[in-house]
Amino acid sequence: MKLNKIGLIISREYSIRVKKKSFILTTILTPIFMAALIIVPVAISMAGSDGVENIQIVDKSGVMQKYFENTDRIEYSFLNSDTDIEQEKSVFSQHGFYALVTVSQFDETGNVSVSAYSKEPLNVEVKKDVASNVEKAVRDRKLASYNIENLDKILNDVKTKVSVNAITMSDDGTEKEDSVEIYMALAYFLSFMIYIFVFLFGNMVMRGVIEEKTNRIVEVIVSSVTPFELMLGKIVGVALVALTQFAIWILLTVGIVSVAGGMLGDKLVSATTATSQIAGMGVDTEGAPDVTAIVEAASSAGNDSAISELFGQLGNINFPYVIGCFLIYFLLGYLLYASMFAAVGSAVDNEADTQQLSLPVTIPLIIGLFIMLNTFQYPSSSLSVWASIIPFTSPMVMLARVPFGTVPAWQLLTSIVLLFLTFIGMTYLSGKIYKVGILTYGKKATFKDLYKWIKYKN
Repeated sequence: MKLNKIGLIISREYSIRVKKKSFILTTILTPIFMAALIIVPVAISMAGSDGVENIQIVDKSGVMQKYFENTDRIEYSFLNSDTDIEQEKSVFSQHGFYALVTVSQFDETGNVSVSAYSKEPLNVEVKKDVASNVEKAVRDRKLASYNIENLDKILNDVKTKVSVNAITMSDDGTEKEDSVEIYMALAYFLSFMIYIFVFLFGNMVMRGVIEEKTNRIVEVIVSSVTPFELMLGKIVGVALVALTQFAIWILLTVGIVSVAGGMLGDKLVSATTATSQIAGMGVDTEGAPDVTAIVEAASSAGNDSAISELFGQLGNINFPYVIGCFLIYFLLGYLLYASMFAAVGSAVDNEADTQQLSLPVTIPLIIGLFIMLNTFQYPSSSLSVWASIIPFTSPMVMLARVPFGTVPAWQLLTSIVLLFLTFIGMTYLSGKIYKVGILTYGKKATFKDLYKWIKYKN
């Protein structure tokens, strides 16, 4: 194996890809899109609505007025209870009102019916505020019917909000306050990024092999280098392309958000806090989005103590350790799967024929993704531990465990060593397939053919 020739192949693979328009566009547009996910909601919230929504209310129950308070977005005006509703429905919009709300008298069960009339679909914020105020009025009236003394005081006394301080104790007795929700969000993000990029860049290698084979360029190249050197150079070259994209994405995203932060000020901090809380809290015990938690997180985003608590919990994460693990597992995971994708690409003449042969390559990735979804809720379960050690699933599953800080050193080292050794072994086997397949044309290879190619002696 000649390193200077491999270096030339790496340089070629790197240069032809970074000069493509698709690479330039995705490298520039991706960080703009990522930054927009933070900036656009802030800009929209700053723009607000067209103005204050004026609402007319006809209250037949006679108890609602004290429950309706004006906000910076909604103003309520109460009409006499004997107002002709049919006549008012025809003129309220002409008087500059957004909607007409009618509340009926109490029925025999102590409930009321509420109707809202508007010239366009009712604003969700208005609908929610009206419903909340009416519910509060009906509830208070029903409670008052029980004639309990000091009812308000009793209700205030029994109203309790419990927050659990999750504290992790190490073997040496030190204690650390943790936020499982933040760890779950970070674990999900890192693991999913591993899955996406390993699959994306692995397929890039496969398509590059097919393209060169189809255009017969490979016949010229292998006259100067061995097929194995060509495969290794192609894999490393694409890996450098991926790292280049990562670096540019990080720098551009941070730069764009920093500039926007200077323009939008504290509102950007509130928005990013809401985003973090939503990501961390918006998952229920089944792994599905928890809408209630998301709403509560978003509504509390402006609270200074919540912001301080969030950043305090983020400070407990060992980011150099997490980022280091991410880079190691991304590189080794990519190298492992890229070698297999290269072997698949060398065995076919066009991309349409890759589906059957690429199935054994994609199945472990998909299995790892499903196990990962379970792992960021149960990072120390037997399934999570073993899947984080087995090389074909470890890139995703281990990254789902790392943010929690509970991975023993021996498990981490064992996982990395096994992943590296598996990469070496698979590269050797893939190289034997690649050596024969890259110069094979006109016949769709089968798994039996691949087995024969592996058995060929050099």
